[in-house]
Amino acid sequence: MSLTLTSSTPAMRAGTAADREPGAQSVPQGRCTLVGAGPGDPELLTLKALRAIQSATVLLVDDLVSDDIVAMAAPGARVIHVGKRGGCKSTPQSFIERLMIMAVREGEHVVRLKGGDPFIFGRGGEEVEHLAQAGIHVEVVNGITAGLAGLTSLGVPLTHRAHAQGVVFITGHAKPGSPGPDWRTLAATAHSARLTLVIYMGVSSAGSIQDELLSGLPPATPVVVVQNASLPLQRHAVGTLATLQRTIADNGLCSPSIIVVGDVLQGLAAAASSAPPALAQAA
Repeated sequence: MSLTLTSSTPAMRAGTAADREPGAQSVPQGRCTLVGAGPGDPELLTLKALRAIQSATVLLVDDLVSDDIVAMAAPGARVIHVGKRGGCKSTPQSFIERLMIMAVREGEHVVRLKGGDPFIFGRGGEEVEHLAQAGIHVEVVNGITAGLAGLTSLGVPLTHRAHAQGVVFITGHAKPGSPGPDWRTLAATAHSARLTLVIYMGVSSAGSIQDELLSGLPPATPVVVVQNASLPLQRHAVGTLATLQRTIADNGLCSPSIIVVGDVLQGLAAAASSAPPALAQAA
């Protein structure tokens, strides 16, 4: 059974097990598993993630989890879609956490299913902390993050002895009210330490990110933007740091996408420059 719930849904405004009438029969506490569903391709799920999905009685599913993965749930499981896509309306985080606590206290095996890895820009840490405060232990199952899968699908590594000595995963979408990353310092560090930059949720602010990174990185630094990493609809476009914003606009790329910046892309950039001009390519 699949549901899309909001905090105004009557059934979800019910109290937790602790709020029930005195004398009501107690239910053994269930358990909660925080599962990374990977970038989208079901074949990239870990075996542990698959087992958790199949054993769940309640699944709270983020928007970026593919339908093929959700279909792996047991026929009788309750599937609750809670949104959570950057820049889009979704269920409030506090409500999701309350729902998780309520279901666990009712004896359910709750699987919180997130795209990518729950501990890489997935707010998994916040959910684990919140449930811990309620006395609930959360098991975490890692997933392949889009920043790795997107580049791997193009045959490009994140690190390479000749080009990149390290990698930085960073968000281009800061928490409201926070100053966000210091892109100028990051650019200088990336240049001196030979780092690959993998930017999540950065398409909408690509112009400002480009300007800041140009303060410390050469304009000709290769970039690639990968949309829908690992899915059949995956597309990518190659450019340089100086043309990042134009590359995104000319190819109609949008969220969910990752932006990768660094010399590890030199081979991909060389191949793209020798090919006829074209719009974003399918991987």
